[in-house]
Amino acid sequence: MTPRLLLAALFISFLAVPAFAQERLSLDDAVRRALAQNPAVRSAQAAAGAAGEKVAQARAGYLPRLSLVESVQRGNQPVFAFSSLLAAREFAGSNLSIGALNHPAAITNFHTALAFEQPIFDGLATRAATRSAEIGRTIAETEHLQTREDLVLATTRTYGQVLLAAAKTEAAHAAVQAADEDVARAHRRRDAGLATDADVLALQVHAAEMRAREIQAAGDQTIARTELNQAMGEPLDRQFTLDPVSPAATPLPGVDELEREALAARSELRAAQLQQALARESRRAARAALLPQVSLQGFLELDGNGTAFGNRASAWLVGAQARWNLFSGLADIARLRETALTSARAAAERDRIETSVRVDVRTAAARVQSADARQRVGEATVVQARESQRIIRDRYDAGLSSVNDVLRAANTVLDAESQRIGALVDLLVSRAMLDRALGRRPADVPR
Repeated sequence: MTPRLLLAALFISFLAVPAFAQERLSLDDAVRRALAQNPAVRSAQAAAGAAGEKVAQARAGYLPRLSLVESVQRGNQPVFAFSSLLAAREFAGSNLSIGALNHPAAITNFHTALAFEQPIFDGLATRAATRSAEIGRTIAETEHLQTREDLVLATTRTYGQVLLAAAKTEAAHAAVQAADEDVARAHRRRDAGLATDADVLALQVHAAEMRAREIQAAGDQTIARTELNQAMGEPLDRQFTLDPVSPAATPLPGVDELEREALAARSELRAAQLQQALARESRRAARAALLPQVSLQGFLELDGNGTAFGNRASAWLVGAQARWNLFSGLADIARLRETALTSARAAAERDRIETSVRVDVRTAAARVQSADARQRVGEATVVQARESQRIIRDRYDAGLSSVNDVLRAANTVLDAESQRIGALVDLLVSRAMLDRALGRRPADVPR
């Protein structure tokens, strides 16, 4: 064996892992692993949880606000000294002298304040904020669902790529064996004086090309397996033996029926509708800024010149406050115009997504039909190509065909096998794309 052929054999043996050392993996298992372990799913799930916490933040606007402040100040500023003594109930007649008022002694004031505020009416701003947060939570949950749906399709596509690369590797290996047999046949015919050295050389070149294809297919298989492990969240060097998949050739309903199903189930349309609702709530929130706000307020204070609470004087105050924004530089009007344009944009985006969904359905259905037809043709083509190769080899042994006929027959078999496998994988992926376009979800992806 030449050094080049030895290197190729070592490369292929390095890429190949014994089947008994590999765990078997079906497409359903691959999808389940991806949904359970892929970081993108965990990220989307965390985003949905964070959006849920914003609902609680928005609802807090209905609840009272209670705050406690403890402060200490020292100084001889006249107003500060006067008010501190008065608040601590320690003001005396001596503090009314002109000298004491203008030049008071430094004083330390310990101040404790408990403030209470209960919103009564805020122009429905809290209501709009709560609804917006609830819609945002639903949008995040929908995006989480979209991430899972996209991952199902991506895993199916990658699984098919591994099957395709493995089948191409096997077909290339079979082509190498057939090419070696043709080379041996040419050697025998040359030794018998029935062929020339050119025939032997042509078949040797063909055998080298088949080995190059085998090496390329093995490399493609390694890449596809790595990408599948990435999608499943598995260690990149982990090896699996993939179960073959034979998509069922079920007839498709009419396009109108498929479109109706997609428009009712696609999460993208649901998200677009939620964006419209969110724009409406944003408009209500902008209008709330034009309405008055009413709240109840209460204060409890403790003031004294010492650190002990028992030496502090208490005071309380209750009241109500109404606030109405009369003019803010037309910012509120601009905000209303912005929300109106945002609402119009959301409506236009929904129309765009609806059209995109229809295109996805029609494209996926056409691909399924094409792949199904090509898969059936491919099966018949492989049978015909193999039979043609057998006949041409017999004719070559009998001296009735040239070496070029043998080469063409070998290439025809390899191309036919590649087309058959490619069509089979295309059918698998196209079926998954159609399910995604229709909004169908496997059991692992809840509705």
